[in-house]
Amino acid sequence: MSQAFVKEEDGQWLHDVMPTLNALIMYLTRENNGIRVYEKKNYLNAAGKEVHEMSNGLSYSKDVDGKWCVV
Repeated sequence: MSQAFVKEEDGQWLHDVMPTLNALIMYLTRENNGIRVYEKKNYLNAAGKEVHEMSNGLSYSKDVDGKWCVV
């Protein structure tokens, strides 16, 4: 078998991303075909959780387990 056929890295799920903003930005940029995704604003929601509104049009927060989720 030729070495030209190398298996691409397995996809990563949002909930597997490290719970840091930089890790989220890197993940979202990779998922956006390399087009940079950035944080537009952040705020606390009514429940007191930090929400990050991103340039891809979605907002993200951490769930009770500290894993990223779309809100």
